[in-house]
Amino acid sequence: MSPAQIKNADRVRDLRAQIATANTQYYVLDAPTLSDAEYDRLFRELQTLETEHPELLTLDSPTQRVGGKVARGFVGVTHRLPMLSLANAFSEAEVLAFDRRVSEALAGTGWAGTEIEYACEPKFDGLAVSILYRHGLLAQGATRGDGETGEDVTENLRTIRTIPLRLALENPPAELEVRGEVLMLRHDFERINQEALARGEKTFVNPRNAAAGSLRQLDSRVTAARRLSFFAYGIGSVEGTVLAKTHAGQMAWLADLGFPIASQRRVVPGVRGLLDYFAWLGAQRDAMPYAIDGAVYKVNAIAAQTVLGFVARAPRFAIAHKYPAQEEMTLVEGIDIQVGRTGVLTPVARLKPVFVGGVTVTNATLHNADEVAKKDIRVGDTVMVRRAGDVIPEVAGVVLERRPMRDLLEPIFSAFVMPTECPVCGAPVLRIEGEAAARCSNGLACPAQRKQAIRHFAQRRAMDIEGLGDKLIDQLVDAGQIKTPADLYRLDVAILAGLDRMGEKSAENLMAAISASRGRPLSRFLFALGIRHVGEETAKALARHFGAMDTLLHASVEQISAVPDVGPVVAASIAAFCAEPHNRAVIEALRGVWSDGAPQAQSVGRGVGKTFVLTGTLPSLSREQAKALIEAAGGKVAGSVSKKTDFVVAGFDAGSKLAKAHELGRVILNEAEFTKMLEENP
Repeated sequence: MSPAQIKNADRVRDLRAQIATANTQYYVLDAPTLSDAEYDRLFRELQTLETEHPELLTLDSPTQRVGGKVARGFVGVTHRLPMLSLANAFSEAEVLAFDRRVSEALAGTGWAGTEIEYACEPKFDGLAVSILYRHGLLAQGATRGDGETGEDVTENLRTIRTIPLRLALENPPAELEVRGEVLMLRHDFERINQEALARGEKTFVNPRNAAAGSLRQLDSRVTAARRLSFFAYGIGSVEGTVLAKTHAGQMAWLADLGFPIASQRRVVPGVRGLLDYFAWLGAQRDAMPYAIDGAVYKVNAIAAQTVLGFVARAPRFAIAHKYPAQEEMTLVEGIDIQVGRTGVLTPVARLKPVFVGGVTVTNATLHNADEVAKKDIRVGDTVMVRRAGDVIPEVAGVVLERRPMRDLLEPIFSAFVMPTECPVCGAPVLRIEGEAAARCSNGLACPAQRKQAIRHFAQRRAMDIEGLGDKLIDQLVDAGQIKTPADLYRLDVAILAGLDRMGEKSAENLMAAISASRGRPLSRFLFALGIRHVGEETAKALARHFGAMDTLLHASVEQISAVPDVGPVVAASIAAFCAEPHNRAVIEALRGVWSDGAPQAQSVGRGVGKTFVLTGTLPSLSREQAKALIEAAGGKVAGSVSKKTDFVVAGFDAGSKLAKAHELGRVILNEAEFTKMLEENP
């Protein structure tokens, strides 16, 4: 390298360091050290050097935050560890119950008999993301998605100035997954709405919607212009370093690496500390630069978190304490009836539009006839509307003093009565004893149920038929082209192209999406069928247990009840669904659409009931393939090594997990030993 080249390389490194420091001071610490003019001068100098000497351009350069060309679409990313949701608490009693459950679960451990130490932090109202760093460089970023699979938004995350492109470490870990929230600060939200108004464009309703819409832009230049922010709240997977033993310690480490962390975080003792923190944070809420909808409490000791573990899709060691929902008064202009996928008739209040909790609410669920009668909600009433948990609009109650008493005898103010006939198909409405819900008795012969069933079948978490939207389903059902999900696979381009707003190219794309949905695993197919009480986790448990659809179709209630976490009520619902001739005919017509697996009883080896941890790179198996083998053999995969770990499967470049396995005396397997063990019989 010539002296001139060395000089240019040194100057580029110096400029990048100055700009990175300035970004941290401005965006993270809110203490700028450079004027805007000086910052712009340094930035332009760096751009010029990189343009003149392209061999000096790297992905971690600040100039790469400006965004690139339009992408074709988002690619799915499987999270190394699931991004679980949190259980919610809405009252002091629920927080007390959480602390009690934690204390009881830690009885007999080193934390027994003492006040539990909790790490507390704001619950951001944004979009959860995972950011993966390899050897200190930002390698991949993804949205939370359904918790297991998200969307690759790496290029868009690169445009966010509060996200480091390179970790501030001399010896960075081989892999570090940082988890946090992408959000839009209040003043940035106001700015983009003012700019949209000036251009005559539609404005965003609230900062969360603005952040979500901005992050999911196919053109990263649009994302760059939106000025999003990021705050880290935890660490997912890690390879090649030893982390602090407390959540607070890990957060402090992330702050040292240059990640923005909520300044309102605290470590408190016991449940009294939690409630005091909640009150203190609530007092700061309106003055904070970003929106929050509650506080998050986490057991501070990581070892205690490991002991507590998880339930279904949430950790036992953490909870979100939500602030009371915002409430507003408005008028009930009507009560409509919606017919759901399983035939349930749900009364819905049609409201005079009212702005509540950051959104304009025009409808609110009334749940069922008993709830309407209990609250005595009538058309024409003034009601209090709230967003329960800041999410679902509901009518909290009637403001009786505003009901015009002189008009009580008029029909508009008469008490609500659930219809005896389905408002969509006219079939009798039945209410089974012991149930709150009234149901249309017409099954899939009811167009409303048919449409909802098709929507459920085609959704992303089920058969994932991209492009089959609500309006298209409405057209197909109304035209008599589809009556069951099986009819989707009999469609052709000519039929689709004949629908409103469907050209031949769109029809071809949809046919390709329908074709691509063939071969989905049995668990996805079971969920797609819309069996009452069968969600994603139950569908997975059924698929693991029975392996094949035909085996489940012939299973008794007792055999279905033997599936882990399937109780008698759910088992009876599944058995009844499988016994219904119409359902069996639809399943028969769908043969070839799903892919059977192998039941545990046929494929289980020494993995049954065992806990595995994967670390490093295996010679021939991806992590997803290894995980699938373990689950098929009746085992489960954990993200960290503990005393409950049975086997650690180690590949190349195994890091701290391997060291922990040696420390705890866990059984360590290479890939060959691992596959051989799973093939053996118990």
